[in-house]
Amino acid sequence: METPLAQALGQTNFGTIDWIIVGLYLSLSIIIGLAVKKYVRSMTTYLGAGRAVGTCLGIATMTGTELGLVTVMYNAQKGFSGGFAAFHIALAAGIVTFVVGMTGFIVGRLRSLKVLTIPEFYERRFDRKTRILGGIMLTLGGVLNMGLFLRVGSMFVVGITGLSEDGTILPIVMACLLGLVLVYTVLGGMISVIITDYIQFVVLSVGLLVATYFCITNVGWQEVFDTVADLKGPSGFNPLLEGSGFGISYVVWMFFTAGLVSCAIWPTAVARALAMDSVEAVKRQYMWSSVSFMIRFLIPFFWGTCAFVFIMTKAPDLKLLFFPEDPTMQPVNNLYAMPVFLGRILPAGVIGIITAAMIAAFMSTHDSYLLCWSSVITQDIIAPLTGDKMKTQTRILITRILIVLIGFYILFWGLFYEGSEEIWDYMAVTGAIYFTGAFALLLGGLYWKRASSTGAFLALLTGLTAVLGLDVVQRLVGLQRQIPGTQEWEQVVTGEFIGLATVVLSLTMLVLGSLLFPDQKPSPSNASTLV
Repeated sequence: METPLAQALGQTNFGTIDWIIVGLYLSLSIIIGLAVKKYVRSMTTYLGAGRAVGTCLGIATMTGTELGLVTVMYNAQKGFSGGFAAFHIALAAGIVTFVVGMTGFIVGRLRSLKVLTIPEFYERRFDRKTRILGGIMLTLGGVLNMGLFLRVGSMFVVGITGLSEDGTILPIVMACLLGLVLVYTVLGGMISVIITDYIQFVVLSVGLLVATYFCITNVGWQEVFDTVADLKGPSGFNPLLEGSGFGISYVVWMFFTAGLVSCAIWPTAVARALAMDSVEAVKRQYMWSSVSFMIRFLIPFFWGTCAFVFIMTKAPDLKLLFFPEDPTMQPVNNLYAMPVFLGRILPAGVIGIITAAMIAAFMSTHDSYLLCWSSVITQDIIAPLTGDKMKTQTRILITRILIVLIGFYILFWGLFYEGSEEIWDYMAVTGAIYFTGAFALLLGGLYWKRASSTGAFLALLTGLTAVLGLDVVQRLVGLQRQIPGTQEWEQVVTGEFIGLATVVLSLTMLVLGSLLFPDQKPSPSNASTLV
């Protein structure tokens, strides 16, 4: 007998023609991976595409990377739960990215140094042990950060195609999607990633516009605003009001994470800057990309909000699943809301194009992340520990092996992680393990001549305190308490407060460590040309 969720999933418009469209697109990605393999001859080519990416291609590939399916899913989840109040995150992303592009803050100076990775800068500015620790912290935070990408992307595929959510189909979808990404990422490196990202940028752009049109025509433009106002009140529009689920500390945290970190500190975005052909091209890339950085939040937020309105006003069967009247009944994970909504409103054929676009988004994020973290382990941990004596082909081989190993990790983690926080909040906390210390080192290393290797080392280690923001860790250490008579937990200290506190603490440790333990004799790589 089918469960209510299986019955709801089965009402999608996804059909045979849509499977054909998706299949053709996925086949194209494999062909690209095989075709560009012959151009990979060095680590600079494999990781940085020969540093020959122009402005237009740079904008497209950065958008393709940063607008992943997991981005669409967690933003739709925020729109579903927070309404228009969530739109402040998009504003933060657009404004900060534009300012970074206009000034060249951090990314311009990194590109002028011609480094391949951020930890490589750590060694040139500080010392080798800082590079190795930086690589470890980056890998730890980055790999944890992408731990749920595969599961969330697979939930979209299950939700929009109507595949039965019976406990076995989700792992199968996860394994298939992972295998697809691994093939062309392992083979082609950054060249393959950039070419497929460009194609995915085109497909994704068309898909976003088409799906938004159908959202508006099926729900109604004015009805979206009216329903949010009726059901959520002013807190559905103002993130600073009580009941919005946000608050002032959350807004500040978003300007830092969704704004500065996403574009200027997170390695997958910085990798695009380091692959550009000049510093001026980097600035142009960021100024133009600020629009896409804002849109990558706005459109999914709107989809999630439309899904909420549709479920509350036009789909009583779904309303009972996501908002059950029986308090003892477990509601369906609201990550399913947006794909189930699209599965019902998009016509056959169109839904195949949208699904291909979303799988494109899925692949464009996974390929970049897998390549980024594996290259950091190779270039910034293994190579320095071996005295930089490894041959180019050995480095490429190790990087390819690591891509596969990280892929298996995200399959395992996605199946077994049991945290209850929303996906965006999970990503912000896990990413903070890396980016809180990295922000201190980049800011101090690039703009303060007195920053020392001891201060940098302490700042990096301080980033580990961000793990206290994770849902499962908070329960273990008593930072969450269970609400009496329910299965729900409430936070004693919020994740965003822990994140902001970690940023301040990392900066403090950099300053104190540098003042108390200054570098005695700066090496040539510590020269003032870096600052």
